[in-house]
Amino acid sequence: MAGNRHTSLGDIRIKPDKQPVVEKTVRVCSFGGCREEATHRVPKSRERLEEHLWLCLAHARAHNEAWDFFAGMTDAEIEQFQNEAVIGHRPTWPLGKRAARARTGEATFSFKDDFGIFTGEAEPARPRAPVRRLTGVQIQALSVLNLEEGASLHEIKLRYKELVKRFHPDANGGDRGAEERLKQVIKAYSVLRAAGLT
Repeated sequence: MAGNRHTSLGDIRIKPDKQPVVEKTVRVCSFGGCREEATHRVPKSRERLEEHLWLCLAHARAHNEAWDFFAGMTDAEIEQFQNEAVIGHRPTWPLGKRAARARTGEATFSFKDDFGIFTGEAEPARPRAPVRRLTGVQIQALSVLNLEEGASLHEIKLRYKELVKRFHPDANGGDRGAEERLKQVIKAYSVLRAAGLT
């Protein structure tokens, strides 16, 4: 083995840790002298409802039979507690006179009509001309026709007819420069026609 530097890791075995044994702790009944398992939780008193005693079943039954939540309270205190229980013992505030009028049907609306919408004094809305949104290709097509972006349909058609007559090969004696310009005009007009601008 002295000459063999390589060892196989397949032979190494690691034992898993033993699971710690958890001892189950048993609660013992809080009633004096009782050694039974405490499986039931009961409140200590009305003033300390968050604090509990752990009792066995027999002592929990006896505690519940003897328990009187309202012991030592007057009738007025009991009634107040029951009324507050409806809202979860949370504070409330009176809504005021305006809320009382709303319940009785005497509510009045008080708001200011600054724009005269409800009194009929408002200025009628002015109709706006629809704004035409153009793409970059459509703007370029208009520039080929030497027109502004706001050109009307009638202006586009007139300019197209004018440029076709000017650059047509029959009118220019077969000039190749005029023929290229005519192709650009026709292509620009077809772009505008496809966009619905003509």
